Amino acid sequence: MRCTKLMASAAVLLVAAACSGGDRWTGTITDSAGVAIVSNTAVGMWTTSSQWTLEEELRIGSIEGEPEYQFGQVGFIAVDSRDRIYVADAQAQNIRVFTPAGQYEQTIGRPGAGPGELGAGLTFLVVASGDTLFVPDLTNRRVNLYGPDGSEAGSFPIELEKGLPMVWRGTSTGIVACQVRPLSLPNAPARDSMDAIVLYGTNGIVTDTVFKFPSGGTLNLGGPTPEINLYSPESIWDITAEGRLIHGVNDEYRVGLYGQSGKLERVVSMPFERKPVEETDRRVVMEFLERAWTGAGVPPQALAQLRQIVHFGEFFPAFSAVLGGPRGSIWVQHVQPASELSEEELEDYNFIEESGAPMWDVFDAEGRYLGVVTMPPKFAPRLIRANRIYGVWRDELDVQYVVRLRIIGVGDEDTGAVPLASQ
Repeated sequence: MRCTKLMASAAVLLVAAACSGGDRWTGTITDSAGVAIVSNTAVGMWTTSSQWTLEEELRIGSIEGEPEYQFGQVGFIAVDSRDRIYVADAQAQNIRVFTPAGQYEQTIGRPGAGPGELGAGLTFLVVASGDTLFVPDLTNRRVNLYGPDGSEAGSFPIELEKGLPMVWRGTSTGIVACQVRPLSLPNAPARDSMDAIVLYGTNGIVTDTVFKFPSGGTLNLGGPTPEINLYSPESIWDITAEGRLIHGVNDEYRVGLYGQSGKLERVVSMPFERKPVEETDRRVVMEFLERAWTGAGVPPQALAQLRQIVHFGEFFPAFSAVLGGPRGSIWVQHVQPASELSEEELEDYNFIEESGAPMWDVFDAEGRYLGVVTMPPKFAPRLIRANRIYGVWRDELDVQYVVRLRIIGVGDEDTGAVPLASQ
């Protein structure tokens, strides 16, 4: 009788825990030739008390005042082993360094083509081991290297015959990874249509090719004329501090997790509904592109020709971006159609920064769906380090600021993070 009562009590507690949400997960994990297939439902594991939230803890920038704090066009952001913040400014063609508390420290590089100088179009920068700074400079066809003190440390060439560097990523452990796309150059042998993710040493030599995948269709450079095919399936990826690769082709909601050897370990999927690209979406995006081209100095007579190379897919992608987060979590960004924005939001619409929505799906290290984290409006994340997110926020005047958010609910003790020295 006592045993029966205990079993009944246990059953009541189990039912109560299930009804409360708890850590209950409603998906499934199956094995396919040694690969874990994680199929999620739209029900996350987070409860009101366990959900991660965001808190702004640092903002760098100003509308007027000291020029070191005024940004023209922020590209990517990097963080070194001392939590110093490196900001690439494409308009100024330099990199500004700030302390963890946001105080200006120094400027690296200047416009030009000489040693240590930076060409137009500055976008990426990553911190390698020993806090060596990699700054790809496609205009000057090289990657500039700088020491931890900002001193020039040489460069190595970008050899287009070996491929076009598309995306660069760096990790807190000093890994430098680059997505390289083959180019069909005049009077050169035909290349395959496979992109590669390669790793670089601090000397600029490729040390490994960790992954190859079919080239996406957004930028087509293989024909007689270039094409921009917006909303075409594209490979989206990030690399974690441990050297694991997060990769997915965004025509469906499936993200793979690969080990350091490039072996697929886990596939994470979520149900999603395909959204059609509407006329409003095409119109708003074309208006943005024309403003960008005009601002870059393209003459009016060339705009018609540029319009002809832009094409739109029938449906939006399943997701916009992926990032590796704290405790091995995987962050997947929702897509944000322009047709779903208000007229006020469309007034200063930025396709590059706002094609991804503020909502991010978060999965744990096993690929189980936790829930949604919503980032601030007009905030575009660049990277996650431990339990902090670094990105760019734009105000109502389109002035840019570098912002650091803290992820609340993770805790430094859970991520191995060391509290910022200057906080």
